[in-house]
Amino acid sequence: MKPKQPREQEIRLRAEMMVQVRSGTMTAAAAARRLGMSRKTYYKWERRALEGMMGALGQRPVGRPPAPVDEEKARLLGEIGQLRRQLLLVEQRLAVQELVLQETGVQFGGGRGKTGGKKGAVPGDDG
Repeated sequence: MKPKQPREQEIRLRAEMMVQVRSGTMTAAAAARRLGMSRKTYYKWERRALEGMMGALGQRPVGRPPAPVDEEKARLLGEIGQLRRQLLLVEQRLAVQELVLQETGVQFGGGRGKTGGKKGAVPGDDG
């Protein structure tokens, strides 16, 4: 069975007692009695609180922390970029083929479909 989590009010009371003990306005024994614990347990809580405070006040990197990396998203974004580059190349090839066809009458079939014409045909060479 999990230990009961202290309510916010209990946590605030503990913090208040620790501040009073650390400032000298209350003894550790009095704070422990008020909190319903032994002096040894009080000091254990005080040590934990001070360690937590030191950790919270330590050096931290400046700026916003980096966003967590979603590996699948990163992979898909890379794939999208690669597909966009491939699409651009195909569009450029088609534009070049269209220009060649308009200027020379040579149509590139490439063996990839029914585009007609002979691959690499030279105009005026019927033979």
